[in-house]
Amino acid sequence: MLRQMAEQRVLLNVDQLKVNYGAVQALQGVSLQVFEGEIVALIGANGAGKSTMLRAVSRILKPLEGTITYDNQDILRERPDTIVRMGIAHVPEGRRVLTRLSVEDNLKLGAYTRNDAKAIKDDLEQQFVRFPRLKERRAQLAGTLSGGEQQMLAIARALMSRPRLLLLDEPSLGLAPIIVRDIFNIIRELNKEGVTILLIEQNAQLALNAAHRGYVIEAGNIPYFDVASNLIHDERVRKAYLG
Repeated sequence: MLRQMAEQRVLLNVDQLKVNYGAVQALQGVSLQVFEGEIVALIGANGAGKSTMLRAVSRILKPLEGTITYDNQDILRERPDTIVRMGIAHVPEGRRVLTRLSVEDNLKLGAYTRNDAKAIKDDLEQQFVRFPRLKERRAQLAGTLSGGEQQMLAIARALMSRPRLLLLDEPSLGLAPIIVRDIFNIIRELNKEGVTILLIEQNAQLALNAAHRGYVIEAGNIPYFDVASNLIHDERVRKAYLG
């Protein structure tokens, strides 16, 4: 597995990244790599710096130090909309759908960086095939959807930008187990279709079962990482995150 990864292309490379929230250093020089075609899980306790990492990659937050390269391009100084155009989409924690707009309008806004109208229309229909519940509710206000439906909408909206790299922040948060199963089945299918995924998930068992590799983040540092199947059996991970 490790030899196979060495032959893969590095899609995202984060090196010695430092990010502050006011006087608090949220990331203290962290490094990680995401290879093209894999699912990477980033696990850790609340407040460890997981969401900060994704916000830095999508350029919502400005790092103090370090480098972020995507597809061999330095993106540290790019604007968030440029990041989307380059092929990175971010599904934030809490879904953040536009509650007063319809499902269909939310999806169309996901393609705001594109101007290929025919392809956008085709992609819209593709999302309705992937998420049949959204098709049933295409004219419904997003704020009236259930939590699981809003999560599906948030993922579908991100896919409308045609990302190569999808950043997923806590996709199972607050959802019933049967909906979580559906969401993770979709995540696996997207990966099989060629979407590379960096996944944050409070349920470490769930995340590592879906991932190829995993990183553990603790208090703004990454003390260890490994193939996901090894981390599941790592005594440190089992004691801290698997119960």
